[in-house]
Formats: sequence, structure tokens, C-alpha cells
Amino acid sequence: MKEEIIELSDAELEDIENRLDEYDKNHIGYELGGNIRIGIKRNNKVIAGVDGCMTAFKILYVSTLFVDEDYRNNKIGSLLMSEVEKRAKNIGANMIRLDTFNWQGRDFYLSLGYEEVGSYGNKTDGFSEHFFLKRI
Repeated sequence: MKEEIIELSDAELEDIENRLDEYDKNHIGYELGGNIRIGIKRNNKVIAGVDGCMTAFKILYVSTLFVDEDYRNNKIGSLLMSEVEKRAKNIGANMIRLDTFNWQGRDFYLSLGYEEVGSYGNKTDGFSEHFFLKRI
């Protein structure tokens, strides 16, 4: 019988993800969960926020950090990341990982003690992406 490529339904995708989770349990002897979704409000407006979630091997993945342009370079991002590190420890993380594009926060994360563990450049589209870890 010949294989065919199909579009997955929501139920089929959920089944695939569940089977991957079951497979991963052979390699990960514990389960951790949790999210960190915090922000800073000034004058009834959210001016900054961060979103992170626990992943395998006690790693918190930070998917989003944003500070309004008017408030950048005022330690707001540093304040948020410090709180993320504290909360990550409290939910069992021992590492934080994240990625950023060249025009975003590469120097910022380096200044906070994050280690750049990889990058790639795309000359065709004019960008590079950088990957960071911090052991906490």
C-alpha cells in the first residue's frame, strides 16, 4: 500500500502529539508543568510582558518578551527576566531557553548572563536567529 500525505484534522494532530508524549516518557522520568505569564502595568496600560512554559528536562522555554519602545532601556526587561528566573526555580526549572532575532534582544540576553548556544543566518531574507540558555 502506498503512503499518502494528508492534512491532519485536529483529532489526528492531538493523537500524534499524545503518541509523541508517550514515547518521550521512555526518556523523561518525571513530569513538570506550568506557565509563567507576567507583565508590568503603568497608568492602566500593560507596557511589558513575558510568556514562558515548562518543557522537558526541567527547562522553561520563554517564547515572548516584549517591552513597549517608550520604556526600553529602563531595566523593565531585566526586572521581568529576573522575576521569570525566580518563578522558574519555584516550579522546578533548572534552565531557561529562548531565541531572538538579530534586531531584537541578543545583546540584552548576553548582558543578563545567558549563553548563546547557537545561531544561523539567512542572507536571502536578511536576518539571523540566536539561541540562548541560562542555568538557574
